[in-house]
Amino acid sequence: MSDAAPRLEALLAAAAGRHAPREAIAGARVLSYAELLAEAKAVAGALRQAGLARDEPLHVRVSNHPLDLVAFLGGWLAGGVVVPVHRSSPALAAAQIAGRTLARFEWDALAASPLKRLANDIPPRREILEGSALVVFTSGSSGAPKGAVLSHRAFAGKLDAIQSKLGFGEDERTMLVLNVTFSFGIWVALLTLLHGGRLLPVEKFVPATFLEELRTEAITRVGVVPTMMRALILDQPAEALGRSGRALAAAGSLRTVMIGGESLGKGLGDTLRELYAPAELIDIYGLTETSTCDFFLMPQDAARYAGCIGRPSPGVEFRIRGDDGSAVAPGSVGELCIASPFLMNGYLGQPELSPIDAEGWLATGDLARERDSGVVEIAGRRKELIVRGGNKIAPQEIEFALSAHPKVAAALAVGRPDARLGQRIHALVVPRDPSLNADELRAFLRERLDKFKQPDAFYFSRELPAGRTGKADRGRFAAMLEAGELSPAQARAHLE
Repeated sequence: MSDAAPRLEALLAAAAGRHAPREAIAGARVLSYAELLAEAKAVAGALRQAGLARDEPLHVRVSNHPLDLVAFLGGWLAGGVVVPVHRSSPALAAAQIAGRTLARFEWDALAASPLKRLANDIPPRREILEGSALVVFTSGSSGAPKGAVLSHRAFAGKLDAIQSKLGFGEDERTMLVLNVTFSFGIWVALLTLLHGGRLLPVEKFVPATFLEELRTEAITRVGVVPTMMRALILDQPAEALGRSGRALAAAGSLRTVMIGGESLGKGLGDTLRELYAPAELIDIYGLTETSTCDFFLMPQDAARYAGCIGRPSPGVEFRIRGDDGSAVAPGSVGELCIASPFLMNGYLGQPELSPIDAEGWLATGDLARERDSGVVEIAGRRKELIVRGGNKIAPQEIEFALSAHPKVAAALAVGRPDARLGQRIHALVVPRDPSLNADELRAFLRERLDKFKQPDAFYFSRELPAGRTGKADRGRFAAMLEAGELSPAQARAHLE
């Protein structure tokens, strides 16, 4: 990375200088831009004194507290590579991440002693981390979470591209309900701060109070995932939503609702556009591996191309390829591939898993067709990811965790459609011991998997369903669920 390439800490420091007296972050702690920069410099000083090296990974514990953004900036000012880890992550899940990053240090602004030493050995220099800003862990088809390494150059470039479409401004009052372990949440926070707005981080999305908070805080912009909006609609009667929607329109503050993370669909899209009118609803598609936001369905295209992901972001090219790697005929379905200057460097410690080919094209794993010139529609998924509440989860990761239980002989996991969450996780378990029960499995998984990755329903069987080759068949398991051939041992009734 050349000296001329933009770094996020320099961009944020410059924004803090321009807007020094203005309020930058509200909520549990209120910080002006000047205070944000001063506190971040104090964090950076503590990290340098501890010996954090340039381009060395730094775990930052987060839960959407204002000081979490201070820690991001402090880590970058110290030259580190920020690795967001949620405060609620089980110890084993955090240890798995540390096994990839080899990080020596963790910063938790809410701990009695914010700086914690994770290891004594200085990690080796790794070329993939040079000039990098973030390592964001995401599930993939291989099972274990993978750390996507995003450079300052790529992420700053994508922020510029997003800004050209969304136009954040000084008068922005952004509510952040997306966690900053999620790349969607990170760019929403950064664009607000880079352009002099006021950021209101919210630790947890609560449907019953969400619309009222938008009104009372005079919010102009919010980013959400479809699961949040399904919960909002399901948890409140239509007349209450109507009253809240009219209140929002009358207040005249909300201008933009950004939605992404999973398929929106026409029905939900139409409902939300009506609810939030006259605010604009902008549907966004992107991957962590591409620095997010690769396609936008803008309001002017919503009626004609409902259900599509829209047109590519500035700097993004796409191809739709068949199984042989060649372009499909216009209108035909193939795998969506993306090229841009904003792609990740690769997966930390797992270069062999990179979906980027020698020509610089990233295979998304999503099946798509070009509905019209430059307008793309997703037709399904090639990879077997479960999308629960906007979180992408590899079934293998759940299966590996279940199979580690001494009373489990084998396991399968699939996602099934759900009106609230998009999909729920269903797990089929073959017990070694007949005394095994769902409560025991839940307690075991709480120590190994993040909450959103834990199965919603368990099923017990003497064997796993097999396909033609004799291998365990997730498709057959899904078909058995569809046909009602299995009865759950226990199910979670709602999103925790």
